[in-house]
Amino acid sequence: MTAIAPAAVLWDMDGTVVDTEPYWIQAETALVEAHGRTWTYEDSMTLVGAGLWESAQILRDHGVDMVPDDIVSHLTTAVRHRLTTDGVPFRPGAQRMLSELNARGVRMALVTMSVRAMAEQVVGHLPFEAFELLVTGDEVAQPKPHPEAYLTAAERLGVPIADCIAVEDSHNGLSAAVASGARSLAIPHAVSLDDSSDYTLWPTLEGRTVDDLFSLPFPDKDAPA
Repeated sequence: MTAIAPAAVLWDMDGTVVDTEPYWIQAETALVEAHGRTWTYEDSMTLVGAGLWESAQILRDHGVDMVPDDIVSHLTTAVRHRLTTDGVPFRPGAQRMLSELNARGVRMALVTMSVRAMAEQVVGHLPFEAFELLVTGDEVAQPKPHPEAYLTAAERLGVPIADCIAVEDSHNGLSAAVASGARSLAIPHAVSLDDSSDYTLWPTLEGRTVDDLFSLPFPDKDAPA
C-alpha cells in the first residue's frame, strides 16, 4: 500500500503515549477505599478512555461522597504527584515514533481526556516540542467516545480530519477517532481490542516506522477520494 503522509497525527495520551493507567488505578482505589467501599481492577477498567467527569459520577455511584469537580481534582493531583515522584512512563515505541514524526516535519496534536495541566506536565518530559497544540478533557463539552475532541484538534490545526491519523488505545478513544473520520490506529494496552474494518490494530508501536504509519488505510477505502 502506498504511504500517504497525513496532514497531522492526533495522539491520545493516557495508555497510548504514556502508561499512566497504574497511577490512575491506584488513585481511584485509594479514594474509594477512603470512603469505606471496594474498588476492583475490573471496576477501574470501566473508566479506561472515559471522560474524567463521567468517571467521577461512576465513582460517586461507588460511594465516593464528593462533588464531581472535587473528584476530578483529587484524582488528577494524585496522578500528577506520581508523575513527579516516579517519572513519566512512555509506552514502547511511542517516544521514538514522536521523534521521527517530528523530524519529518509532521504536525501533531495531543487529544486527551486528562486536564490541560497534566497534559502539559507529560509533554514537558519530551526532549523536543512534539505537539503543536493540546485538546484536553477540561476544554471540550463532550468527551470521548464523542468525536468532538478530534474534530476540534483538526479544526484548530486548519486541516481536514479525513487527512489526519488518530492513535488510540481504548474503546471510547477509538470510537471517537473513527466517528471523526480520521484514519485510526489502535494500540491496545489496559483493555483488549478486537480486529475491525473501522481501524488498524497493531499490538505495539515498537518496531514500526513512520512509513508504516503513513500506510494505514483510509476509512472504507485504500486511498483518498
